[in-house]
Amino acid sequence: MYNRPAARDDVRSILDGIRHVVRVLRLSARAAERRVGVSGAQLYVLHQLAERPATSLNALAARTHTHQSSVSVVVARLVRRGLVERRVSVADRRRIELALTAAGRRLVRRAPGAAQERLVVALGRLPAAERAGLATGLSRLVRSLGVARQTPGMFFEEGTDGSA
Repeated sequence: MYNRPAARDDVRSILDGIRHVVRVLRLSARAAERRVGVSGAQLYVLHQLAERPATSLNALAARTHTHQSSVSVVVARLVRRGLVERRVSVADRRRIELALTAAGRRLVRRAPGAAQERLVVALGRLPAAERAGLATGLSRLVRSLGVARQTPGMFFEEGTDGSA
């Protein structure tokens, strides 16, 4: 498919990079599941809410760099487990805020860090031009794969991408 050795090397390097990132996320998700019984995506949301409650689902989606419909599925699961509560905003009674329950705070205290947080920090450390180039290249790759119109789900959380 690629006649030039440099092109083959580039493809391998890109695939190796993707493999490394996916592996870190998968191992982190498994560790969270074993240690505290939540998925990696759920742990990431819990950590975000531990930093500060969210004023809305949209605000939480922005903080997790995730589509609102995907984070909504995760939050619903956390609410059902009694780790997150939806409460009426004191400032605006029409709004619903999201916050950890006492059980959610206890879980976060004993939980490992979420790999997504490490990924976000690492991306933030990239020079702006490299980050923009990566964003452009990944966007083109996603379009080329024919999945650009699908809502991306949270990492390793079933049902946040339209699946089971």
